[in-house]
Amino acid sequence: MNGSVAGGGFSEEVISLTRRPSGLGFNIVGGTDQQYISNDSSIYVSRIKKDGAAYLDGRLQEGDKILAVNGRDLKDLRHKDAVELFRNAGYDVSLKIQRRLQPQNGPVGHQGDGESGGLPLAAILVPGLALAAAAVWILLRYRQRM
Repeated sequence: MNGSVAGGGFSEEVISLTRRPSGLGFNIVGGTDQQYISNDSSIYVSRIKKDGAAYLDGRLQEGDKILAVNGRDLKDLRHKDAVELFRNAGYDVSLKIQRRLQPQNGPVGHQGDGESGGLPLAAILVPGLALAAAAVWILLRYRQRM
């Protein structure tokens, strides 16, 4: 992602899309009159349409907050006004979006939250119990043959 990291675990990115005959290829929710999240009148991507411009580009994701369209801030807009802004945005459309960062998988250094950073207990117990069950089964089979 060629965006910057904003405070609080969010990243921002500018995505340029070229309008297709079917439009930009996504639906939005939110606005001052139709808050998607309580006490938040922001505009969010609710659905990416298969084979639409956003789907084919691959960067826009469901749940992304759209901060601006072609440099115009979407703050404090009613839903229908935001829809109209998208409809009249032209052929080449620039979206400034904000996305919540997801925790990355992989090696972890210091956890800092009280976790030991070791193996999960289940990773030790499950194989151990399987071995114990196999040993009991073998022992019972062996005793039946005597």
